[in-house]
Amino acid sequence: MKKQGILENRVKFAYLSIGSNLGNKFKNIDDAKYLLKTFGIKIEKYSSSYETVSWPNKNFPKYINIAIKISTFMTVAELFRAIKLIEKILGRKKGKKNSPRICDIDILDYNHKVIKKRVDNLELIVPHPRLHSRNFVLIPLFDIDKNWKHPKLKHNITKLLLKIDPSDLRSIKLM
Repeated sequence: MKKQGILENRVKFAYLSIGSNLGNKFKNIDDAKYLLKTFGIKIEKYSSSYETVSWPNKNFPKYINIAIKISTFMTVAELFRAIKLIEKILGRKKGKKNSPRICDIDILDYNHKVIKKRVDNLELIVPHPRLHSRNFVLIPLFDIDKNWKHPKLKHNITKLLLKIDPSDLRSIKLM
């Protein structure tokens, strides 16, 4: 049995993005939040819901997106496994990249660390590699933490938002 160090048992804070563009989108997001809690993950704060056009194919159904701040005793690998299982429980099917989905959960930030590792033959990169260029991630994240700083780029969220094209910022709709 592996001995755990004292620091491993400390609570970690993470930010997640949850999106849905199939079925009852609001219910899918609520169900994802409920399932996170059943895994022992505490939701500290969550943003308002935002509607955005699907990317990169604007002909797909629009998305509803939120950001949440969580606290957990899970390692990043355990959290990643939990969110992949939650997506599966909610009915997410393996499809083409960026295809419509019932639920998509991404780890945006885990304890302000930069992480790149393989977990169950999947690549886990934290912070999410395109986080800094996505209006549907940055605006909900700003909604819950106006002082958040990108762990890798070291820019605060306001600076990141100022780099987004104004038309992209105007295209997001508060629900």
